[in-house]
Amino acid sequence: MLCEIESTKTIDQVCQDLEKAVVENKFGVMTVHNLKETMKKKGVEFDQECRIFEVCNPHQAKRVLEKDMEISTALPCRISVFTAGGKVKLATLKPTVLISQFNVPDLQPVAKEVEETLIQIMNQASK
Repeated sequence: MLCEIESTKTIDQVCQDLEKAVVENKFGVMTVHNLKETMKKKGVEFDQECRIFEVCNPHQAKRVLEKDMEISTALPCRISVFTAGGKVKLATLKPTVLISQFNVPDLQPVAKEVEETLIQIMNQASK
């Protein structure tokens, strides 16, 4: 269900490289949630780093949404960059697993293509 990759880079470097890799793979970054900063603004101390990138390929999203608008609940795709156990990690929920929760089997090839691209993006950013 989860694809996770470790990196030896700093979290800031991974995040910079992730933004580049997203664009190179014809996706776009819609927004980035910095959980540490957001929680601090809400008066909650949170020591771990976690940045959640919402990414999208609009052409793929259109194909999916034209078939079933309920799938909008699973969009956009997210890639989390976080620290755990002293290591920097990237993780995403596999689109093939998410799409299987909806009754639209003919979208499985689209989910597979998106998943392969997300993994490629994560690999590029982690190295």
